[in-house]
Amino acid sequence: MLGLSIGKILLTAAVIAAVFYGWKWLSRVQQLGAATRKKVNKKTGNGAPPPANEAVDMVQCPACGDFIAAHGARSCGRDDCPYPG
Repeated sequence: MLGLSIGKILLTAAVIAAVFYGWKWLSRVQQLGAATRKKVNKKTGNGAPPPANEAVDMVQCPACGDFIAAHGARSCGRDDCPYPG
């Protein structure tokens, strides 16, 4: 009834081998990715990903009315601008 032929046995063995080697390949790719992330984190020094851009406080320039960063503000180019640079 089941009819175990050489073809079915070889096909079953090929499927098992494909699943086994595919699993090994996938785990190896994940290990290499983890090693790469570890190496990159070691270069940054703290082990954490670099921080995303954070919000900064803005102030309005009394000379031109534009909003600029409160810390490290630079001159807008007008003569009456209170900020340096």
